[in-house]
Amino acid sequence: MRLSSRAVRGGGLAALAKRVCIGSVVMASLLAAGCGSRPEEGFLAPVAEIDPGSTAHTLLVATTRKRDDRPGTLFNGERSTPLDFAKIVVSVPEKHAQGEVEWASTAPGSSKTDFVVRQANYLDDEKAFVSTLNAQLAARPKGKRNVFLFIHGYNTMFAEGLYRFAQVVHDAQAPGVPVLFTWASRGQVTQYVYDTNSATAARDDLERTIRLLFASNAEQVNILAHSMGNWVTVEALRQIRISGGLPHVSKLGRLVLAAPDIDIDVFKSQMRRFGKPAKPFFIVLSKDDKALGASNFLAGGTSRLGAASDSDELAALGAIVVDMTDVKGLDSSNHGKFAQLAAVAPRLNAVLEGGFTTPRSSANAEEIASGSLEAIVKLPITIIGAPFRLIAGR
Repeated sequence: MRLSSRAVRGGGLAALAKRVCIGSVVMASLLAAGCGSRPEEGFLAPVAEIDPGSTAHTLLVATTRKRDDRPGTLFNGERSTPLDFAKIVVSVPEKHAQGEVEWASTAPGSSKTDFVVRQANYLDDEKAFVSTLNAQLAARPKGKRNVFLFIHGYNTMFAEGLYRFAQVVHDAQAPGVPVLFTWASRGQVTQYVYDTNSATAARDDLERTIRLLFASNAEQVNILAHSMGNWVTVEALRQIRISGGLPHVSKLGRLVLAAPDIDIDVFKSQMRRFGKPAKPFFIVLSKDDKALGASNFLAGGTSRLGAASDSDELAALGAIVVDMTDVKGLDSSNHGKFAQLAAVAPRLNAVLEGGFTTPRSSANAEEIASGSLEAIVKLPITIIGAPFRLIAGR
């Protein structure tokens, strides 16, 4: 019996729906493990009392999310145009554990024990955003006027993206002005397709944000993207390349793609458009990333860049691969290990800024195995870090 095209299409849609359903259940079990209630409402209300031992970080926000009228929420997971902006001061508690976000048990929390907001204001437009950014840059000495741009991933509520970025900034002792680009993720594991479309729809807005940062008074712009945020980041950079490039492109510092949820063949195609970059970029991956395993399933079995097994192939594309497989994750999915990398960022930066040199004569196999960041050899290299590996190509 010959099946009609309608039946075939119907069967295909049914199979796709089943795959999405199963994949969402798998992701839910992975990402929800160990988590309490999500910070959907009220966790961004400014607190009145500030503990003197806490540390403040001023974050600027560019977003495609819709404003939320609920007190202490600011933005939700619905899409909005044009770009919106905000300035938020986040407080990190004195007894903060590196790699963690200390969430309040009830909103808005206490600055003594929790991540909280000290101050939050919407900005009127991109002119106000750039003016605020330049004021933040001017408050830093010359040579330190950098921007640190972060693009979050799938299943991320606004408060989660904000506080995770504040944690990374704090642990990494990042000297630049932190700028969060947050696209309209609904923060629900069952909304993978919606989030994918939201990320894709945000490409032009991220491109615009990047152009604003490069046109500002920043001396350098460093970019960190996580998970699905890598898709919108690489696409925005691809659009910039197609449109003729970026003025002041020399301002581009480090580009870090952490646990990238990108089809590896799509990424290779994107890199063919880019060509091998003048500066190496970084891919942070972990071969035990269970969330990317679920994404792989949803994508029909195609490998994700953040779970790639051939690090040498990625290095040949111009990447320095940071393999964190041997690092014990703080979450059951092993998808958020990049946040733990922030704790060793100051030492890692010192190594990278010093360049890749021949190993010290005193370096030996035992020292390398113990995780010394000083045991470095010429490219192409394998550096055993603490306890991650760096793999670079020529």
